[in-house]
Amino acid sequence: MIPDADEYGIDLAVDDDAVERLLAATPADVDPAPELSFARNVFLPLTTACRYTCTYCTYYDPPGRASLMRPEEVREVCRTGADAGCTEALFTFGDDPDDRYTEIHDQLAEWGHDSIHSYLREACEIALEEGLLPHSNPGDQTREQMGLVADVNASMGVMLETTAEVRAHAGPRGKSPGQRLDTIRTAGELGVPFTTGILVGIGETWRDRAESLLAIRAMHERYGHVQEVIVQPVVGNERWRGDTPALDALRRAVAMARVALPEEVGVQVPPNLAPVRDLLDCGIDDLGGVSPVTDDYINPEYAWPALRELESIADEAGVPLRERLPVYERFVPGWLSPRVRRAIEAEGAAGRRYRAVLSD
Repeated sequence: MIPDADEYGIDLAVDDDAVERLLAATPADVDPAPELSFARNVFLPLTTACRYTCTYCTYYDPPGRASLMRPEEVREVCRTGADAGCTEALFTFGDDPDDRYTEIHDQLAEWGHDSIHSYLREACEIALEEGLLPHSNPGDQTREQMGLVADVNASMGVMLETTAEVRAHAGPRGKSPGQRLDTIRTAGELGVPFTTGILVGIGETWRDRAESLLAIRAMHERYGHVQEVIVQPVVGNERWRGDTPALDALRRAVAMARVALPEEVGVQVPPNLAPVRDLLDCGIDDLGGVSPVTDDYINPEYAWPALRELESIADEAGVPLRERLPVYERFVPGWLSPRVRRAIEAEGAAGRRYRAVLSD
């Protein structure tokens, strides 16, 4: 039973036989992908405030130290990214700041916003003006919150992480698997192309991993909106004192994801957090968003690889490396809002850049 599923009306039933089949999956059961893809992005940490206090996360700052990017900073980073050939503005922030973050709420109010999602909409509009397609990862969202920003995003995402209750999420402000699945469902109901994933090594069991992947598959089968699933290992940092998954465990987890998911759903492993070269035969087909301009602010100790490193990885695999947009190509006709479609079809430099990526 998925914790808190009833509270959010999640009616997913994970079949025990399917779990057992997935637990038996190994890298020998999958084929290497015929190509690898990546997106060229800029990373914009809109705020470091977060109502959660996960023990593996260095992204959030406590009240009194959390910050907000100013609109002019957002514009400057987006403009720099567009000049560098990027197509994606990746907006991330901790889940809705709670009442402890008085200064964050006061700053939002001073800028004319009653919520972080209202400000996210302004930031996405800035990105579109500067020639980038927004992809937002704002954590758990209600239908109202996602509806406020869906039309100014090419795609959105949230990591499911796990359907299990784990100590790393414990405490009075712990994450709820039911709420995460509710966010993924909401994206499906609103027709938002969506990225999600599992976090490997935070205290979950192999059965938990299988059940998490099958829950994602069930959501995709219902709505058709999941574009990729990230298999991300937890990595050492100043807050995480646990182990990092061994290579054999990571290889098995990636292969399980490829076996569990439909062919059209991509399997991504972040190349700055995992030994991608040792996973090329396990079914990965995407290397995620990589920035020539900004850091990985969620994992600042782990630098993005340069494009030439991605090319080297693809060469080692003997497959082509293809740049993609933040929204997978199959979603471009029929799924995107008029606002985002106009951006892709525009005659200016940004539109030409988007279409060049699509036709690559």
